[in-house]
Amino acid sequence: MSARTGSAEVALVDADGAPLAHRDVAVEQTRHAFAFGNIGFELVPHANGEADLSQLAADWLALFDTATLPFYWGGFEPERGRPDTARLRTAARWFAERGVRVKGHPLVWHTVKAAWLDREPAEDVERIIRARVTREVTDFAGLVDTWDAINEVAIMPDFVNEPDGIPNAVSRLARELGRTGIVRLAFETARAANPDATLLINDFDLSARYERVIEDALEAGVRIDAIGLQTHMHQGFRGEEQLLEVADRFARFGLPLHFTESSVVSGDIMPAHIEDLNDYVVDSWPSTPEGEARQADEIERLYRTLAGHPAVEAITYWGITDEGAWLGAPIGLLRADGTRKPAYDRLHALIRGEWWLPPTTMRTDAEGRVRIEGWKGDYRITLPDGSAVDAAIA
Repeated sequence: MSARTGSAEVALVDADGAPLAHRDVAVEQTRHAFAFGNIGFELVPHANGEADLSQLAADWLALFDTATLPFYWGGFEPERGRPDTARLRTAARWFAERGVRVKGHPLVWHTVKAAWLDREPAEDVERIIRARVTREVTDFAGLVDTWDAINEVAIMPDFVNEPDGIPNAVSRLARELGRTGIVRLAFETARAANPDATLLINDFDLSARYERVIEDALEAGVRIDAIGLQTHMHQGFRGEEQLLEVADRFARFGLPLHFTESSVVSGDIMPAHIEDLNDYVVDSWPSTPEGEARQADEIERLYRTLAGHPAVEAITYWGITDEGAWLGAPIGLLRADGTRKPAYDRLHALIRGEWWLPPTTMRTDAEGRVRIEGWKGDYRITLPDGSAVDAAIA
């Protein structure tokens, strides 16, 4: 963990500028530099006062420091011209006020897009997509400054989902522009709207095809800030060797790696022959005691492995509760009734235990200096008069 830890020396002075020599001060960590994230979807109603989910919120905040909010176009703007901006801004602000970093997911995607887009004239689709990207990135600047700029572009041109016989507008545009062209559209439009934003490319396809997408975009001059890697494990834990192989392979681009969508089941494992996880439909997929014990072990292995890789800067777990979980799978850290699974406690023991500096009393030296050692991130030093000084280990 040497890549994750460090030290900082802070000189403390009193109101008159004199060193606070030989004084006891309280030091506490407030956030990791490494992003330990989860989706914040379930807490949007709570943030907007539509439901009281206080216990769920407390459990979320006690563990995570980075929230992913849903900007799926089909849900965000099901009726053209009436985006869900106000609710999402309220949710983003709720998280930000609690010291949580906020990410938007995703700006351009061929799935869960606005159905009305398919009916627009083909010559207007690019303009409409650019306007959508510009609007969201502009409206949320300062609250949401990290975005999955484009999602699953590896299959985007080939994706066919035409229940009404109407071509998928985003896939059609991707075929016209090519993968590099649609990546450029997403990144350059978002960058123009917020030059300070952190923009990711994101995909579940971790094969050489995704590597080529990234390589071609970079060679074409597209600036990508980080690479998103999805690792849903409904079909079983991938294991340390495979996780490290993926991280090593994508680290060759010299960009930060974000494991953007990680999940581990605490029930029966999905059969291996299922190619598209969305094709697995069951009436009930319960969490089991045996599965929960396995999930706790595997989550610890997952986080130790990824946090130990120097190229990885973020892990986002895909759901805190089984209630409403993707595909109905028991991937949450809490059961549907809100009780904690062993995985929650195991992960808490890492993130807010082993990898966290608890409130500690330290004594300054003769020159008023105090040395903090721990995980890179943000710290707060409380002085004897009750005032506080913020510090960071970078």
